[in-house]
Amino acid sequence: MPYFDDLRDLLNETLLWADLRHEQGGDVQGLLKRLRKDLKRARKELRKTAPGVATRQYEPNALERIRALRPDGPRRLWQQLDTTGLEDKLKGAWLGRAIGCTLGAPVENWSIAEMERLASRCGAAFPPTDYWLEHPRPDEVRYAKSCMADYLKGGMSCVPVDDDVTYTLLGLLILEEYGPGFTTDDVGQAWVKYLPMACTAEDVALRNLKKGVSAAKAGGKDNPFQEWIGADIRSDPWGYAAPGWPEKAAEFAYRDAYLSHRHNGVYGAMFFSAVIAAAFATDTPGDALTLGLTEIPEHCRLAHDVHWALETASSLKDWREARVAVDARFGGMHAVHTNNNACLTIFGLLLGEMDFTKTIGITIAMGLDNDCTAATAGSILGAIIGARNIPPYWWKPFRNRTRTYMNGQEWFRNSDVVRRFVAVAKKTFQ
Repeated sequence: MPYFDDLRDLLNETLLWADLRHEQGGDVQGLLKRLRKDLKRARKELRKTAPGVATRQYEPNALERIRALRPDGPRRLWQQLDTTGLEDKLKGAWLGRAIGCTLGAPVENWSIAEMERLASRCGAAFPPTDYWLEHPRPDEVRYAKSCMADYLKGGMSCVPVDDDVTYTLLGLLILEEYGPGFTTDDVGQAWVKYLPMACTAEDVALRNLKKGVSAAKAGGKDNPFQEWIGADIRSDPWGYAAPGWPEKAAEFAYRDAYLSHRHNGVYGAMFFSAVIAAAFATDTPGDALTLGLTEIPEHCRLAHDVHWALETASSLKDWREARVAVDARFGGMHAVHTNNNACLTIFGLLLGEMDFTKTIGITIAMGLDNDCTAATAGSILGAIIGARNIPPYWWKPFRNRTRTYMNGQEWFRNSDVVRRFVAVAKKTFQ
């Protein structure tokens, strides 16, 4: 239940009464004019309201201050790029992201009960152990490119379009076009060039850029979504470009995330980029997650939430208890916020016990923004175990292709994506 549900109910009922009296010929315009004026005044005042003391003290937005508040960490695990098995690990990470996203997209933000009913109707296992067989809206078009049927078993011919994979490939283009020294300004230029659409915080930032707002200010202007999950789902290319170097991956992520996010929205991207970078050089998700914590402020809200998830996981009986625990801790938080979904991703990785199918299946089953959480979990685990340990039935339907909604960059070959990330990783270590 949202934090201020009583206000939403009050506003909704007020508008229902306005509809009724308007339909009955009543004069409601004067009342609605005052209501609009009052709401605009409240919005203006809320925009100007400062964050609390703890946020101002422990959650800075400048990279130098973020780094000053980090706990001790190794910063980098590899002094030189270790290419032994790297291509298989990068392939595992990329395919893991694509698989988790594709499995989650048809049931994104569905309740557990809704997913269970779909599985029952299909005669399929739940948590899922394969792609969905059916969907109530198979003709629904996503991102003006792929029909929902394209995400289903038997209907798939590529990695179907989604922002969770599109942003990874956009990150690759940024690294190739601007190099490892790319800036937030460069990211902004790439967005205007390649993105025909965006959602929530990204939509705000993109519209601001097109109005002439600078990249440095685009994410902070008129943006109530600045701590949502959008920057988090853009983490992967930065980890792929700096394998074994968590600090550099987090720095890349910061430059990207600052275009659209602030505070914990930025930290989510930095944390998961560092985790992914560490995953190439560690043996377990727990090790990678612990290292990721060393690249964000020690006392920020996200760090406290990640510590809670790591400490709680061992006491959970199953994924259902994990979702209950997240609901209890984050009651009122939006379903696509960074922090609650980060904890579900962690629970999926730790309860999945290094089994790829189990990991993405239970991450999907826990719900919330589950195409995002399963994509991130799949990427992290894929980087650890490599593509050779991902069952082929998950990736063979992709036919070595991925589709995006980017201008002029609609199709990618998965084998080329892996090869190109190896190349940008080599440049990072030069």
